[in-house]
Amino acid sequence: MSSQAATTSPDNISAMYHGSEDDARRRLGIAGYFACFKGIVWREILRYLHQRERFLSALVRPLIWLFIFAAGFRQTLGISIIPPYQTYVLYEEFIAPGLIAMILLFNAMQSSLSMVYDRETGTMRTLLVSPFPRSFLLLSKLLGGVCVALLQAYAFMLVAWFWGIEPPPITDVKLFTFYDPPTWAGGVIPTMSDPVTTSLFSLPDFIQPFAGYITVIPAIVLAGLMLGSLALLMSSVIKQLENFAGVMNFVIFPMFFASSALYPLWRIREASPALFEICRLNPFTYAVELIRFGLYGQVDTVSLAIVVGCTIVFLAAAVFAYNPSKGLIARRGGPGGAA
Repeated sequence: MSSQAATTSPDNISAMYHGSEDDARRRLGIAGYFACFKGIVWREILRYLHQRERFLSALVRPLIWLFIFAAGFRQTLGISIIPPYQTYVLYEEFIAPGLIAMILLFNAMQSSLSMVYDRETGTMRTLLVSPFPRSFLLLSKLLGGVCVALLQAYAFMLVAWFWGIEPPPITDVKLFTFYDPPTWAGGVIPTMSDPVTTSLFSLPDFIQPFAGYITVIPAIVLAGLMLGSLALLMSSVIKQLENFAGVMNFVIFPMFFASSALYPLWRIREASPALFEICRLNPFTYAVELIRFGLYGQVDTVSLAIVVGCTIVFLAAAVFAYNPSKGLIARRGGPGGAA
């Protein structure tokens, strides 16, 4: 009797469960992981392709800014020669990277909305109870959303190309390094007097006319991963679909407007030093700058470091939040339970 009680103790049951789960993962192999990854990503793409309204709504917002608001702000907001630009540019060209980042931001929030919907309908339970690691499942879901965002971004760039907005020819890929430390740092971090631009490698002649559309891909992917990770974290906090409107008002719009998406930071600094510091603390600002420099074949080292760092933090927090034994999901009775 005592031996049976010892066998069925909670610790033994937990060890048996985790042991069987590990065995199942080993039996799946690389082919099983690839099939799971392919299924999740393809589901996201098919869901997007079957929702034409989502495709149109993703383009309407940035196109309104590009065609209507930019025409009104063109004379008011003259853009000075600031990196990565080497000459004066039209306001439409300046806000194009910010509008691409807008597409990534709203797509990430749509993915957050779908996660909340899947949790309410119980679909998420089917996904998260599989033998695959939860971190792998969330990363696959995240990469599926990034693939959709990439399609939306290039659809926008195609329309902008017909409007005459396109990156210039690029002869080589460069590394751009410049950092102006915040005033609250108290002079501890030294200020760089001039930007340092280092050539990494040259591009073949046949690629140079449209190289900006290629060099911006890593920037879009990294920015999409950062914003998607933030959306995953938010989806663990949002309890019901009705709360999503509040998230739109208190998260998306402040992130978008308090950034360099619509205005150069030097103009914000002249208007309000306090708002300038807020923009510098906004990770969305660095996503915009990473895309802006990527369109010109340059890698902004500061923006790259901040975007990668924020991605790691947001994704780790999302994985913890979706842990059924430790995270926020556990406090509501499981991933498919009632919100």
